[in-house]
Amino acid sequence: MYILDKETNQLITAEPTTFKEQELKERQHLQEWIAKNPEVLEEELLVIQKEFDGFSGTHERLDLLALDKEGKLVIIENKLDDSGRDVTW
Repeated sequence: MYILDKETNQLITAEPTTFKEQELKERQHLQEWIAKNPEVLEEELLVIQKEFDGFSGTHERLDLLALDKEGKLVIIENKLDDSGRDVTW
């Protein structure tokens, strides 16, 4: 991946990094970016709830709840890494 320097009209190689290295957080950053711009998931979605916890008999909560263009519920569970930890759905 490259970054364009418009002033010099040069491409600069973008160095690989991680969310952790950039001190980015799941709830503060990733969740807010998706809630404000759900099109980044490449699907037409309407985010209707953040941190939804309206389940009876459990203390679990999901990161984002959305509707697709057909009116189907979409559960969005954010992870900054590939650990899969705490994913229950």
